[in-house]
Amino acid sequence: MKTLHSYWAYIVLVVLIFTVINAVIGLIQKKEFTHKEFRLGLFSLITTHIQFLIGLAVYFVGGFQKGLGDMKDAPVRLLALEHPLMMIIAIVLITIGWSKHKKQVKSEAKFKTFAIFYGLALLLILSRIPWSNWF
Repeated sequence: MKTLHSYWAYIVLVVLIFTVINAVIGLIQKKEFTHKEFRLGLFSLITTHIQFLIGLAVYFVGGFQKGLGDMKDAPVRLLALEHPLMMIIAIVLITIGWSKHKKQVKSEAKFKTFAIFYGLALLLILSRIPWSNWF
């Protein structure tokens, strides 16, 4: 499960980065919000939620919650508290962004919603990835 969680993270990052860049470009160039953008946002939502479910399994089966007692150790704190908490907040932001974009009528507002919510989520995800475990 941990290996799947690690490899799926690459997919999540690629899709999320592409979605945010596409939203920023669409906003700047005042493009029309099409089915492509809709599907890209939905695919980002789905891949991040799948990653979240895999992460929950890794967290509870792997016993990472047991590290909550040792908050002085930075690597343990990252895996036991900081990483899961930031990922949950990121998932919430992506979900809110998805819900808010559906209520928007104008393309500019849809792109702006994706750029803000998905972009903030991407920043949170990048800030709390345990990079030492990846490389």
